[in-house]
Amino acid sequence: MLELSLISVERIRKYSQLPAEAPELVQNCSLSRSWPEQGMVEFKNYSTRYREGLDLVLRNLSFRVLPKQKVGIVGRTGAGKSSLTLALFRIIEAAGGQILIDGEDISQYGLYDVRSKLSIIPQDPVLFAGTVRENLDPFNSHSDQEIWRALEHAHLADVVHAKDEALEFVVMQGGDNFSVGQRQLVCLARALLKRAKVLVLDEATASIDNSTDSIIQESIRKEFKDCTVLTIAHRLNTIIDSDMILVIDGGKVAEYDTPGNLLADKTSLFAHLVEKAYNINSVNS
Repeated sequence: MLELSLISVERIRKYSQLPAEAPELVQNCSLSRSWPEQGMVEFKNYSTRYREGLDLVLRNLSFRVLPKQKVGIVGRTGAGKSSLTLALFRIIEAAGGQILIDGEDISQYGLYDVRSKLSIIPQDPVLFAGTVRENLDPFNSHSDQEIWRALEHAHLADVVHAKDEALEFVVMQGGDNFSVGQRQLVCLARALLKRAKVLVLDEATASIDNSTDSIIQESIRKEFKDCTVLTIAHRLNTIIDSDMILVIDGGKVAEYDTPGNLLADKTSLFAHLVEKAYNINSVNS
């Protein structure tokens, strides 16, 4: 028993020695309340790795996303798509280069300043033990009317209205009393409520059914038309109508152009990925 208990002590000691993240706030260096106003995102010769001593997972990435553009991000498994999202939210820090949002180098500011101004709908929806209201508005900064409007646009209002407690309905840890699709719609409602100028979808529709996928895509096209949207794609049909397609291969920018131009070039990696997906779907049909 003593030997087993000492494992806990060992783990606590190890965690206490982990390198800390960057500070949440940087004194005398804060972003304006309205930042970002436009939503322009630029990677300039950006490189990163998961830990010191490991190989780079992103290598000299350089591309620019203009305000209000919708960009689909594709690539083979392990190409570095999700690493790009982690870099944008500074879960992993730069090994070289910069990420600029509206011309501001995000590495110069506190983590809270940066992360609180961006929205994400992740592949695995995150719900906390608490009420529906607390899950959507944890800082209690929105009115009931705004919350119901977000639920309406996320096609969840009827589900919440059906609960006797409505917004006070208690969500179990991990959202176990909601279906997977409903959990993802809660994350969509959370993003709708926040109204950030930059939205990231990290394979948000990979594990849900086609009908819920259609709801999310429709809501994003309608409600985020004035926002910059970066979509990491699992289903290529969800990003085929994007303004631009970014193809990542081996942690580098392989292609960055409009879907029409890339599909017209039969030698492009994107055209190959679309053809492969089409052939797989044809076989499954």
